[in-house]
This record gives sequence, C-alpha cells and structure tokens, in this order.
Amino acid sequence: MHTLFSIIAEFTADLRAQKLRVFLTTFGIVWGTVALIVLVAFGMGFKKQTSANMHGLGESISIMFPGRTAKAFAGFGTGRGMNFTEEDVTYLSARLPEIREISPEYMNNGQLPVRVGENILSPVVTGIIPIYGDMRNIIPEAGGRFINDNDVAQRRRVVVIGNKVKEFLFGQTDAVGRTILVGSTPFTVIGVMMKKTQPSSYNSRDQDRIFIPASTFSALFGVTYLSNIIFRPKDPMQSEEAGTHVREALAAKYKFDPTDKDAVFIWDTAEFDKFSVSFFLALNIFLGIIGGFTLGVGGIGVANIMFVVVQERIKEIGIKRAVGARRSTIMWQFFTETFFIMGIGSVIGFTIAFAIIQVLQMIPIKEYVGIPEFSFEVAFIAMGVLTTIGLAAGLLPARRAANLDVIECLRV
Repeated sequence: MHTLFSIIAEFTADLRAQKLRVFLTTFGIVWGTVALIVLVAFGMGFKKQTSANMHGLGESISIMFPGRTAKAFAGFGTGRGMNFTEEDVTYLSARLPEIREISPEYMNNGQLPVRVGENILSPVVTGIIPIYGDMRNIIPEAGGRFINDNDVAQRRRVVVIGNKVKEFLFGQTDAVGRTILVGSTPFTVIGVMMKKTQPSSYNSRDQDRIFIPASTFSALFGVTYLSNIIFRPKDPMQSEEAGTHVREALAAKYKFDPTDKDAVFIWDTAEFDKFSVSFFLALNIFLGIIGGFTLGVGGIGVANIMFVVVQERIKEIGIKRAVGARRSTIMWQFFTETFFIMGIGSVIGFTIAFAIIQVLQMIPIKEYVGIPEFSFEVAFIAMGVLTTIGLAAGLLPARRAANLDVIECLRV
C-alpha cells in the first residue's frame, strides 16, 4: 500500500512538472477512446437495425413457390405446372425432421373489396394457420390476438388486419371487435398487426394485407391450391440443405427432376443471415481497427512521455536500485504510471462517448443506419484495445528504466 501511495505521489509530481505534455497525451487517449467506442457502437447499431429490417419478413424462413418443370424426367416433358395443396404441408412435415415449422399460404390479390362504411380498399387477402404469425413476425397489438386453431377448425369468419389497412378503414378508432365486409361476407376483426419494418416482401407488405383462417379462405374462394408454402429449418445455417431435401421430397411425390429449381423455386431468406454474419464481422473489425489506430496514436504519446519521465528520473532510479530496489519494482512503477494516464484518459473518453451515443439516439436515423448503442460487447472491445495499447505503451519505457545501469545513473 505504501508503494502504491509513493507511485501516486511521484506520478502527481510528474503531472505538475509536465502539465501541457500530459494534457496533450491524455487528450490523445480521450479522443482515441471516443472514436473507438462510437465507431464500434455505430457498427453494432447498424447490424442490429439491418437484422431487424430483414426479419420483418420473417426470421430464417424459406418461401417456396410452385413453378414449371424445365427438365424432362421419367417420361414427362418440360413445362409441366406444379401445384401445392395443404396435404403437401403435412407430407413435408412428416417426412423431413429438419423442418421446425411449416405453413401453407393462400393469397387473393385484391380481387375482393374490403369495406367499412364508405371506406373501401382492395388489400391482399391471405389464408393461413396459427404458426404463420410466429414465422412471419406478425404480432397483434395489445387488446387483440392472432388466428388460433379453433378459428381454423370451425372456419370462423375472423380477420387480423395490417396496421395500414386499419388506419384506412377505421382511422384512429379501435378496430378489434368491429365488423368488416370482405366482398359481401362479414368478418370480425380480432387483431391489428403491430407496426414493423419490412423492406422486402413477395407480394405486398404485411401492413397492407388482411389475414383469415386457411379453412375459411378455401371455403370462401373455393380454392384448393396454395399460393406458396413457408417453412423454417431447425438449423438456419443448414437452410440450403433443408431446401434441397424439400425439393427432393416433392420431386418424389410429383415425379420431376429433384435438381429442377424451376419446378419449385425456394427463396431462402436465411442466406442473408449467413452473409450478414461475415459482413458485419468484417465491418466491425474494420471500424475497430480505425478506432484502434486512432487510439494507438494516443498510446504513442503515452510512451513518449514515459520515456521523458525515465530520462528525467535517471538519478532517482539509480538511488532506488543502489538501496536495494529490484528491477521488477522499478518496472512495475513505470507500468503503473502508464496505466494511470491511460486510465484517466479512458474514463473521460468513456464518459464523452456515452454522452455522444445518448444524443445520437435522439436523432431520427434508426430506419436508415440504426442507432449506435453502448453495449457490453462495445465496452469489452474498447477495454481490450485500451489494455493492449496500455501494455505496449508502458513496456518499453518500463524495461528501459528497469535495465538502467546503477553506476551510470548515479553519475548523472
């Protein structure tokens, strides 16, 4: 404890003797810390927002559309149309254990008007089952609910409407429990979709759709063929293999070449997740390197001032060594002083960076580049870089001080 107090006292004396140099050095650490934290925080925020935007469509789902054969197979020519039914959903679910969730989807592309009083529009009417809501991130607002198993089993005339549909039909009034006409058929609104970011879709945005039970859709429109099938694999990183197995299973049932991607087209949204893992890792490393270089300049300043301190205290070092101080003690003293400077600069830098991030969170840029966030991950990266630079900045001056010749020091 006495040694620590002595180091602090000597460090304070050095600060007073080299005020301007210490200020400029500390400023370099502050500036580097701020740059590192804000850049990495921006990278993390951008990653989070991009992921949220993409997952507005659904997280790690694959959307499968029927097409036409492009390859002759088993005596069948090309151009044969494929059609999916709800039986195919059951077939795939039972046959492929790698599929975690699967749902049919019927769609009617604005062929029926939807009306409340004088307000009329023609949204996409979608027939689905309960698991569809989880797969496609369609979450009802408070006070409402999504379609359940009883709705499907009893072919109930209930509907969940997109938030934009709700605004057009009902304005600012509550929609849950109200009645809308789909064509001439009355439906009870049981839920309104919570607003979400959805930059992509395969027909129309969910905010502009209405959702009814699949059984009700089939009875209302008299159709048996699905528009598409949605499935989610148990392991998103194996989504490509799952898609291949799905196509092979359907090929065995409908007698087409299992390599014929035109017969069954699969949009694998998990491919973006795989790409984003590598992309954002590279981006955050790049931003960390830029911030690290900026902080490294400050570290060079710290090393420089510590070399000056060693030079100015050569005689003091000689006396300490002459009375029995070990090399490790001298080395520890200068290492400690280096980390005092790094510590002061980093604490100030952390505080300023945190304040900047809080201010940036108030600026409406979330939908474009996300908002920077001060997370544990960001703090961990910053502390790792600071510690590395502190060790590098303190090592050479500390070793030089510890390796000084006692006789030469006393001659000064």
